[in-house]
Amino acid sequence: MADVAVRSSTPSADKRTPEGGAPTAPRTAAEAHEARIDQDAVTAALLGTWRETRLEARELIKDPIFWQKPGQPMAEHRARVLEQLRLLVDNNGSRRAFPTEYGGLEDNGANLAGFEELVLADPSLQIKSGVQWGLFGSAVYQLGTKKHHDKWLRDIISLDLPGAFAMTETGHGSDVAAIGTTATYDPETEEFVIHTPFRGAWKDYLGNAALHGKAATVFAQLITGGVNYGVHCFFVPLRDDTGEFLPGIGGEDDGVKGGLNGIDNGRLHFDHVRVPRENLLNRYGDVAADGTYTSDIDSPGRRFFTMLGALVQGRVSLDGAATTATALALDIAITYANQRRQFDSGAGTDEVVLLDYAKHQRRLLPRLAQVYAQFFSHDELLRKFDGVFSGRTDTPDEREDLETLAAALKPLSTWNALETIQECREACGGQGFLAENRMVNLHQDLDVYVTFEGDNNVLLQLVGKRLLGDFAKQFKGADAADLARFAIGQTAGKVFHGAGLRQLGQAVTDLGSTARSVELGLRGDHQHELLADRVQQMVSDIAGRLRPASKLPADEAAALFNENQAQLIEAARAHGELLQWEAFTDAVNKTTDEGTKQVLTWLRDLFGLSLLERHLAWYLINGRLSTQRAGAVSRYIDRLSARLRPHAQDLVEAFGFAPEHVRAPIASGAEQERQDEAAAFFAAQRASGQAPVSEKSLQKKSKK
Repeated sequence: MADVAVRSSTPSADKRTPEGGAPTAPRTAAEAHEARIDQDAVTAALLGTWRETRLEARELIKDPIFWQKPGQPMAEHRARVLEQLRLLVDNNGSRRAFPTEYGGLEDNGANLAGFEELVLADPSLQIKSGVQWGLFGSAVYQLGTKKHHDKWLRDIISLDLPGAFAMTETGHGSDVAAIGTTATYDPETEEFVIHTPFRGAWKDYLGNAALHGKAATVFAQLITGGVNYGVHCFFVPLRDDTGEFLPGIGGEDDGVKGGLNGIDNGRLHFDHVRVPRENLLNRYGDVAADGTYTSDIDSPGRRFFTMLGALVQGRVSLDGAATTATALALDIAITYANQRRQFDSGAGTDEVVLLDYAKHQRRLLPRLAQVYAQFFSHDELLRKFDGVFSGRTDTPDEREDLETLAAALKPLSTWNALETIQECREACGGQGFLAENRMVNLHQDLDVYVTFEGDNNVLLQLVGKRLLGDFAKQFKGADAADLARFAIGQTAGKVFHGAGLRQLGQAVTDLGSTARSVELGLRGDHQHELLADRVQQMVSDIAGRLRPASKLPADEAAALFNENQAQLIEAARAHGELLQWEAFTDAVNKTTDEGTKQVLTWLRDLFGLSLLERHLAWYLINGRLSTQRAGAVSRYIDRLSARLRPHAQDLVEAFGFAPEHVRAPIASGAEQERQDEAAAFFAAQRASGQAPVSEKSLQKKSKK
């Protein structure tokens, strides 16, 4: 972490504009004579509801034993991460989500908050612990019943029973309902026969499958009495105590991957493997000894989604971990940009700090605003998750809202992680390409987050379908007069209101007046109006185009939906962006310190305007912005970037990362020391009179 003391405490008197193109600018809020943020208060807000757990996790991973070693061979990396998991057990890191009856702490929100922070140590550690306790262990806990808990949970928590989560297949990833593995009940022996009938049905990409897993929670089509009752989960032992596969079970090592090579991902296949009837995790569906199937949930579709919904925490945690990793990259890049100098006027003056260049500000500061929005929206998501999984708000509607909110936010944060880490890497030049400065490995490790726990586009399609459903419900049975009254009565409403989803209405108000009001400015209320209106109009347009589908044959209806799929996914993305903006606004409104509130308001405006700029074509085509106002969006972003430039270091230091979390030499103050050494060298050379004369100065003299 850069030491504030290494930065000049007085503004530069040099107002030149060098050939590089950037004027000397104030580098801190103090130099700019502006109110500074209350860093401790902002750090507390960013850490969110479970800040104490996050701080506890961060303190633990200050120990170098948890740190990733760049370039470590895969076998050594895997062994290291397994030992790190054992250290987590020793420090109670595996207990938070489980019942006290089995040695747990029953704190679901704290569990994910602590788990997400592990990305700062090594993303492989974060994901492998998630496999063990967040997927394998959670499947036993959430999908099983007390007999399963009594039998296996203690050993899962202690890591005496490491396991794999065997859902994904080579031939089916996001489409879980269509997996090929079968579990056929044999009433004569009261056993299920687990079988992968073809190569595409092999379970694939499974953490703990290649080496360490002794058992797996296997998802398969439950067949009894000749009837397929859909996907259910089964506890299946994999290996004996020597590490050898049990009879009928085989597998392969996935080998070297693009990242996360500390995890032993692998494939599993089953050749008529028999497990006792009691190994069906039967919370939502059971099979009696005679083969009779029963479930409290009559609808096969609702039963399937209820089972998957019990495992939503993977998506929630990826949203948080991706946000933390993105913040780390920005901390490194902005700290370096505040110290690294490049280009001068050619007259021997100091070179310009990178962050003084307008382009550099444009590259990094809107992304800083984005990650702030993600921190605040993630805390909203985590609170909703905790409410549902603690039982306080566990209703079917709340679970559906949680699933939709997680599916809306996880794609945005994981996509942004890759884009931002890459931009930060490039902004650090060659230094960013060195493994020691973290960027390259972060990008590699987080690459798969965009397809973990559901491909991002598939998740957004789920969100889009929910938006269409909510839209249709509001107008069911309404006549034209009802619709008009509804439209007139629409207001912005409470940001992030109870359902976690905006109540969408048909945009039938006078769009001309909206456009005229936007001409008055681009303040917060206008940003919200534009962002919300885009979601409303996109959903309304898609709903209109899909209206004939209800009267078409199934194949033609599917074709019509497919024609609108891209637009539906874009509407869902717009919805997620609106939720992030609203969460950021909530955080601003809760801020009491005036200086902090002002800076966060600028940062929120930078985020909102960046969203508008990203979608300017839509706003112009649909008449929401005049060309004048559209042009003002980009100009205002430039102004906000310059205004926020003196606060940039304060804003990244508010992430609260210690040097042990950053571990990037270019963000340690080393670059400032190099710059100071260079400046001292040239100053001494000039003072001694030994400095060589430049060719340019000789040419100027000869022309006189």
